[in-house]
Amino acid sequence: MEKAKHFTSESSASVTTSKHQIIVPKNLRKKYNIKPGTRIIFTDKGNGEIIMRALTKEYFESLAGWLNAPGILEDLIKEKKFEKSHDEKRYLR
Repeated sequence: MEKAKHFTSESSASVTTSKHQIIVPKNLRKKYNIKPGTRIIFTDKGNGEIIMRALTKEYFESLAGWLNAPGILEDLIKEKKFEKSHDEKRYLR
């Protein structure tokens, strides 16, 4: 009997709850540093496959090399803090 090609030794399974939520298996949460509140994006490959990507600090740091801009994560964090403080000041008026 031929083994299914889509499942590997690193495959994990989860069940959808009645609220259509899934639980990320513990081994993957640890491997990819997924914590409560971590944003997840889903990409539909169109052939029955869905890619799930955790938007962690490590993920964004890996992208910095693609942009050839070391420190981009720090710049984004600074920009977000500036926007947040600007918004807070505006609402306090």
